[in-house]
Amino acid sequence: MNTERNLLRRTVSRPLAAAAMALTLSCAAFGTASAQASTATSSFTVTATVLSVCLVTSTPLAFGNYDPTASTATTGSTTLAVTCTNGTPYNVGLSAGTGTGATVTSRKMAFGSNLLTYGLYEDSGHTTVWGNTVGTNTVAGTGTGLPVTQTVYGQIPAQQALPIGAYTDTITVTVTY
Repeated sequence: MNTERNLLRRTVSRPLAAAAMALTLSCAAFGTASAQASTATSSFTVTATVLSVCLVTSTPLAFGNYDPTASTATTGSTTLAVTCTNGTPYNVGLSAGTGTGATVTSRKMAFGSNLLTYGLYEDSGHTTVWGNTVGTNTVAGTGTGLPVTQTVYGQIPAQQALPIGAYTDTITVTVTY
């Protein structure tokens, strides 16, 4: 019976001892790993520069038909869309045009050598000439990041005796910011 007991002890004890040893080694390995864990940190700066930028788009100003015998002026209008970075101050100027002898107060559409005088204004009453000298006759604004629409009012004075034809001019829009 002692022999059987010893055999039983050995048979049961060896697997239990091996399992206990494996568990001890496993716990020791995990304990050692977590006890030895370390970290290192760093940081970095993130930067960007928002630029002051403006864009402008325009549509043609078409007066339509001009009757040189009419006693009233012919009027028309167009719009400009100015988009500037939020907070950017700007001025919108309009050139004198390409007609011979044109100024901002007396612009000229041409058909050959014939010139049809007209004006461009900031207001619908045609009293404030829209020119190209910042601080004098330009339209000021501040960018919002979205398009800001501005209306250009045009007027052709009445009774200009000119030959029939298609008169044209080109105006340059300048945004100063």
